[in-house]
Amino acid sequence: MKVFASSALSASPVLAPSRARRIAERTALVLLGTLFVAVCAHVSIPLWFTPVPVTLQTFAVLLLALLLSPRWSAVTLCAYLAEGAAGLPVFSPVGVPTLLHLFGPTGGYLLSYPAVAWLTGSLFRRLRRPNAPGLTAALAAAAVGDCLILLSGAAWLAILTHQSAATVFLLAVAPFVPGEILKVIAAAGAVSGLRRFRRFAPSLPE
Repeated sequence: MKVFASSALSASPVLAPSRARRIAERTALVLLGTLFVAVCAHVSIPLWFTPVPVTLQTFAVLLLALLLSPRWSAVTLCAYLAEGAAGLPVFSPVGVPTLLHLFGPTGGYLLSYPAVAWLTGSLFRRLRRPNAPGLTAALAAAAVGDCLILLSGAAWLAILTHQSAATVFLLAVAPFVPGEILKVIAAAGAVSGLRRFRRFAPSLPE
């Protein structure tokens, strides 16, 4: 018994720093992820005919969803929304600030991000083959996730404005389809390229 207690005590100083380091690494990863989404959100172009601007946010969401595990990509996007609700300037500069941004015309897109990240990441991991770059799987998963973002944004805008389905489609979906296709391809291509480096994947938390 004394030998067991002695070995346990001698091991605890090693385990504690290891666990603390793991927590610190994952916290840093989440914060870097939210920073990346915030930077992409500020690449924003307002359109005169719709309250929804063109941004790179969806690219960031899809890239994180494909790159991280489903759980950690969802956690990162939840943290991003929490930062914006707390008043940090992480949302697009177009529109109302802070918490009100989540209830504005683009609220449907924003609120869908955590669920979309989890679903996209889960679908990607289900479709991909272990030893392949996974370009086809990434394209399929990112396309599904992007469609859900657009549908969520359109549904929210319809509730908010009481416009017809055709009008909402022209305001919230149709203008963004070409750009969203490019974002899906870019996110899938980036992750497929990174997966070619076999030493990269184990560093991401599951």
